Amino acid sequence: MGHAKEKAGVLVAAALGVVFGDIGTSPLYTLKVCFIGQSSITPSPQNVLGLVSLIFWSLMLVVSFKYALFVLKAEDGGEGGVFAMLALLHKKKGASLGRGLIMAGLFGSALLYGDGLITPVISVLSALEGLEVATTSTRPLVVPLTCGILFLLFWAQSQGTGRIGKLFGPVMILWFVVIAVLGVAAISRNPDILAAVNPAHGVRFFVDNGIRGFFLLGAVVLCVTGCEALYADMGHFGARAIRISWYFVALPSLVLNYFGQGAVILQDPANAGTSFFSLVPHSLLYPMVLLSTIATIIASQAIISGVFSLTRQAIQLGFLPRMRVVHTSGMAEGQVYLPDVNILMMVAAIAITLHFKASDNLADAYGIAVTGTMLITSVVFYFICRWVWGWSVIRALPLCLLFFVMDLTYFSSCLQKFTTGGWLPLSSALLVMVIMVAWWDGWKRLAIMVMTMTVPKEKFMEKVAAENLIRLPGVGVFLSTFRREVPPMLLHYVNQTRAMYEKMVILSVLTTDAPEVAEHERIEIERLGHGVYRIGARYGFMESPDIPQIMSLAKAKWLDINLNEVTYYVGRISLVRDPRRTMPSWRRFLFTFMFRNSLSGSSYLNIPPSKVMEIGIQMQY
Repeated sequence: MGHAKEKAGVLVAAALGVVFGDIGTSPLYTLKVCFIGQSSITPSPQNVLGLVSLIFWSLMLVVSFKYALFVLKAEDGGEGGVFAMLALLHKKKGASLGRGLIMAGLFGSALLYGDGLITPVISVLSALEGLEVATTSTRPLVVPLTCGILFLLFWAQSQGTGRIGKLFGPVMILWFVVIAVLGVAAISRNPDILAAVNPAHGVRFFVDNGIRGFFLLGAVVLCVTGCEALYADMGHFGARAIRISWYFVALPSLVLNYFGQGAVILQDPANAGTSFFSLVPHSLLYPMVLLSTIATIIASQAIISGVFSLTRQAIQLGFLPRMRVVHTSGMAEGQVYLPDVNILMMVAAIAITLHFKASDNLADAYGIAVTGTMLITSVVFYFICRWVWGWSVIRALPLCLLFFVMDLTYFSSCLQKFTTGGWLPLSSALLVMVIMVAWWDGWKRLAIMVMTMTVPKEKFMEKVAAENLIRLPGVGVFLSTFRREVPPMLLHYVNQTRAMYEKMVILSVLTTDAPEVAEHERIEIERLGHGVYRIGARYGFMESPDIPQIMSLAKAKWLDINLNEVTYYVGRISLVRDPRRTMPSWRRFLFTFMFRNSLSGSSYLNIPPSKVMEIGIQMQY
């Protein structure tokens, strides 16, 4: 019992560091952007009460009610996130799952890439802007320092977060305690702000400010940035640890701090543009800037790791080409590092910093990414309720309609910021989605073409039995993407050499709809006769295949082979232009470019290069 409680405590602390890093640092910029910038509003007492009330009820309805109570229940083997939802639906509906729903899920995941680009920039910028509160002479240093920190942050990704991961939880616990204490101190000096708990102040805010007040929801929604992390990181910590962390630590601290910021603005409206750092005594400004910077780095690290994990899921599910995946010794199970994605994100983040220069300028871009993802989650969640859980329309529709109306309201309020920054996450999401769809459709098309070149395993075995083939010593392993058919490269090999190994293995690696597959369910072996075996290996979409591991498991089961004598055969397809125009040129160019530059199958499957032989074929495409 004591060990279980200790483990639960560790998970709660770790969840505070990873899951709530983003939403936990949102007080740095949320309230202040309501009073500065193009959509700014006068910091009158009624406006302050109205905005703090809207922030409070956004936290309660969106995070505490929608995500913590309901969305976290939509888990696939303990995993969460958009791809986990699609996997759940695919298990239930199979090939009949509508393309429109898949496209919506892909767009939701693509928006998370925009979130992953913006979060590090806006978080680090807003933390370093605290230096300007201490002295305006530091203003020219904010952007260069931000670029430097972002460069170091992305550079450190190759090392993993194993060494600093243990600090994530304690640092964020310190952060939440500090912001709560600062909030309580300010509230005690001006307790009138507590009236903002009454939602009537939020309603009156809209009545008094009309359309301008509606558009300010696009700034208010920044208080729930990172709410998708509650769901996406569920597999690392579990729903229980996340709920405990939220309800008992993160939520109370955030509420106290937002109310504290409202109190200092009520006391002096001049504090509106620096509401967070106005809570801090002047003598503690520099330590607070340091703590804020560390907290924002943790928040950035969490979202970057989330993008890596999301990309690996997309690769496993066939929505992105193969890339190099490096497993790190991170604090979270399944943590990975993708060098190509990391470089692209680093360049984009620094470019965004140089373009926007200030956190309030970037807030316009941030809102659309957050609300767009929330909106798509609500749509897909309805189909989870209906198809996976079997809820009736009467039970599912009112709840999901409430979620949809809330999210649509937030999203609509952000659309007016399209020209001032909202174009960034939408354009980046569209680009990622086009890449995903081009690869998904292109690969399905190519697979159908390859399928026509295969033969059933039964016909292949008839050929082996009928012909007097030379038997070569050793073990030949031919990789296949098919469950029952013999891959074209094996047919090509046998026809050209008139030979086959004494022991021939046809190995298929299949990605399942589950996030992980138990070791005892990893492989199945079928003896076809004449020294030919078929091995089917199953991996979850949160796992990375490992061929040597599969062969070791096969040997341990009952396959009598010498692993030192194994030669792996991998097919390589060269695409040549089809003179018949069967698809738009841009889509063909995009797919062939990704196909030629994707990681080779042997590298992705962790096969030692010295044991690999490639058999190439050309295909018109």
